[in-house]
Amino acid sequence: MRIATLIAAAALILAVPAQAKMPWVKKAQELGFAEVKDCKACHVGAPKKGGEMSARGKFLEETKAKKKAADVDLNWLKEYKGK
Repeated sequence: MRIATLIAAAALILAVPAQAKMPWVKKAQELGFAEVKDCKACHVGAPKKGGEMSARGKFLEETKAKKKAADVDLNWLKEYKGK
């Protein structure tokens, strides 16, 4: 019983970081960006702070810097010309 509890707790702890930005995927889809199906739309490999970004992710980061915004605005994807 104790082992099962530990395994369940470990699974929950490990699952939270993977889901941390899932609201971003949902928001992008609500805005009409159906091609955004998971984190790999903007990240190369597993998403992590300072990790490698795809062209779309780099576009969002560059736009954030240009606009001196505190956070990424997914509406900026309307200006993204890549695939």
